[in-house]
Amino acid sequence: MTKRLGLLNVSALLTATALVGATLSGCATGRHFPNSAVARSIPTTAAAATTTTATAGPALTTTTTPRTTSTTAAPARTTVTTVRRVTTTTAPAVSTTGATLAGCPLFPPDNPWRQNISTLPVDPHSAAWVASVGASIDLHPDFGSNPSYGIPYVVVPASQPNVPITFTAYGDQSDPGPYPVPANAPIEAGSDRHVLVASANCHLYEMYDASPDGHGGWDAASGAVFNLRSDALRPDGWTSADAAGLPILPGLVRFDEVSAGQIDHALRFTVAQTQDGFIHPATHEAGDTTDPDVPPMGARFRLKASFSLAGYTGEALVILQALKTYGMFVADNGSNWYISGATDPRWDDNDLDQLKTVPGSAFEVVDTGPVLTSS
Repeated sequence: MTKRLGLLNVSALLTATALVGATLSGCATGRHFPNSAVARSIPTTAAAATTTTATAGPALTTTTTPRTTSTTAAPARTTVTTVRRVTTTTAPAVSTTGATLAGCPLFPPDNPWRQNISTLPVDPHSAAWVASVGASIDLHPDFGSNPSYGIPYVVVPASQPNVPITFTAYGDQSDPGPYPVPANAPIEAGSDRHVLVASANCHLYEMYDASPDGHGGWDAASGAVFNLRSDALRPDGWTSADAAGLPILPGLVRFDEVSAGQIDHALRFTVAQTQDGFIHPATHEAGDTTDPDVPPMGARFRLKASFSLAGYTGEALVILQALKTYGMFVADNGSNWYISGATDPRWDDNDLDQLKTVPGSAFEVVDTGPVLTSS
């Protein structure tokens, strides 16, 4: 995936990030999801029928330098045969208990990540946005048993020591440290170098372009803290460790959930070109066009109810059912239709390859709110 503050449109690459937990020190300052920023009027086209921040973040500046990312092709995928842990042949029931992470709820039940969108109306720009991403391009799992693919994460106890975090690029839009990041926290393969930490204190700590500083702390281009018990969003115009200002870990396909037979939250995917705008719960734009036929960050795509799941089995079936019920957010610039997941040696790559038979035309965009801008 590619990342960016000022933004580039890049077509792109596969990623893997690391996550690590923290001690209870608070949550990021933000707004609740019903609040809105400046709504952009989008004409209908013919094609369409965190550690607690003690002080408030500084005002958004508009002169930040765009992040640059590699556009080299990802290495060929190595298929590793693993024991299939999921043998489901029918769609699983929707969870009544809700998603969890590090022993904590994955946000409150009314949070957008937890919202069942299977009956929401189709957005007027759905046809145009699907065409922009590629109606004839297939879905692609950007994760698997090969550690070069996907985003690894780590869960830590609430007692994990905090360490200093130094921001090297986007400190004015980052939640200040310290963060409870272990010295051996896994770092995503590739240029984005995400580090993700889930703490039993019910907070997520996520960093972009992160590296150990050699003195027990970490350097990172940006960082964000999310309270798993809160609906608060980041301030409008703020990035996170992700281009859209969203948390990364909640949007990953995780093996533990799939092996249990269901995913009851939205997922995350990338597109090559995004509009200069965002839809809540996203808070940051990462595109360089105002073309209304290009999707903004936070646009929520859903697998159509009419798309038959007959013939799909195992891991792929669980993922596809989640895409019908909860959908997936445009979260970053990258290769079209690349859906994000956590690296795990137990994934059955042959099973996941079933996802590559699902065309973009099988998706539609649901209406979840207006396109906003931070200006």
